Amino acid sequence: MIDIQQVTKIYKMGTTEVHALRGVDLQVVAGEFISIIGPSGSGKSTMMNIIGCLDTPTGGSYQLDGTQVSSMKDDALAEIRNRKIGFVFQTFNLLPRQSAADNVALPLLYAGVSRRERRERSLGALERVELADRAQHRPAELSGGERQRVAIARALVNRPSILLADEPTGNLDQKVGKEITDIFESLNQDAGVTIVLVTHDDKVAGLARRKVKIIDGAIVSDQKV
Repeated sequence: MIDIQQVTKIYKMGTTEVHALRGVDLQVVAGEFISIIGPSGSGKSTMMNIIGCLDTPTGGSYQLDGTQVSSMKDDALAEIRNRKIGFVFQTFNLLPRQSAADNVALPLLYAGVSRRERRERSLGALERVELADRAQHRPAELSGGERQRVAIARALVNRPSILLADEPTGNLDQKVGKEITDIFESLNQDAGVTIVLVTHDDKVAGLARRKVKIIDGAIVSDQKV
C-alpha cells in the first residue's frame, strides 16, 4: 500500500538547508499496524506528512496503492487525502461550536455527500468508537478522551484505507491513552484498517505490531513487535 524509496526532504531557511529526511525507504502492506518513533526533530512528523500527502518529498519516490503521488499537485493530493487517508492529531482539531456529530461529518461535507447520508455515516462512526450517546455534545462538554474519540470517528467517516495518528495520546493521561490505543487495535484487527502511528513514547510504539525508529532523518531500525 505504501512504497517509499530513497525519499529526501530538505527545508530551506534563508541560506540554511535543513535535511529532515535522508534517503528513507519504507514499505507498508495493507492491514499493517506500524509505529514510527523518534525524538523531537528526528523527522518522524515530516515522514507522516509525506505519507499523508500533506507534503511532497524533495527527492525519491512515493507510491500509494500503486499511484505515484510524490510529484502530484496540491489539488490532486487533496483528493487523495479525502478518499484514502484519515488523520488523528494530538490536539483533536475539533470545531468548538459544532456538535460531535457535525465535527465527524465535516469530511463528508467537503466530499459533497448528502445531508441525510452525512448524518447516518457520522452517527455510525461515533457508534464505532462507543460515543453515539454524545453525538449532540460540543467539544467543551466532552472529556479529553471523548474528544479524541470524536477525532478518530471523523478520521474514519470517509472509510479511508489508511489511518494516520500523530501523537494521539500526547494530551491524555495513561488510562485514557490506553483506551484510545485499544480503539486503534480494534480498528486494525476487526476492520482491517492500515494504521501508521507516530509517537515519541516507546510504550505507545510497542502497541503496534511493527516499530520503525527514525533518528536524524534516517531509519535506524525496523522490527516486528
